[in-house]
Amino acid sequence: MPSTTDLDRTLKLARRRQGVRTSELAEHGIHRQALSRLVEAGKLERVGRGLYRIPASPLTEHHGLALASAVVPRGVICLISALRFHGIGTQLPSQVWIAIDRRDRQPARGYPPLKVVRFTGAALTQGVRAHRVEGQPVRIYGVAKTVADCFKYRNKIGLDVALEALREAWRSRRFTMDELDHYAGICRVRRVMKPYLEALAG
Repeated sequence: MPSTTDLDRTLKLARRRQGVRTSELAEHGIHRQALSRLVEAGKLERVGRGLYRIPASPLTEHHGLALASAVVPRGVICLISALRFHGIGTQLPSQVWIAIDRRDRQPARGYPPLKVVRFTGAALTQGVRAHRVEGQPVRIYGVAKTVADCFKYRNKIGLDVALEALREAWRSRRFTMDELDHYAGICRVRRVMKPYLEALAG
């Protein structure tokens, strides 16, 4: 078994949030051999490549978002997964949709399954909201930005999904028209959205 000090430090780090990466543990002087022994002893479980958690940790509906954010800490939850988090629409994504910079390395395949979308410039950095899910910091686009993104990526997710998100979010007053117009400008979809916004306002 690892030393008591290694055990205490590892469990303390793992308790803070749902997923802790081997690279984070290595920075604290906890190496793979100690991790393997903790897994064998049932103190930790491996949930993905280089990702561990305490087995008894309570899970929430958004568990996949917490794990995805541990695996891709610079990423931002977007599109279908952001809609689901905000309780908008009827989509039930089988993957976690996550935005990364076009220059960032493609995340390794593993758990949770990821649908990576590459954003650039203000489209990547604007409209990000900080949340905590199961103790893990999670970056998610706000509602207005997500709706604008849905129109930008309508060929990827379907125009019907974008329209459903727009109508439902507007009906439930999740954003102002000024907010939506701001993000539509950033995403360069003002012209695309114009007839649908006119129909809403009419």
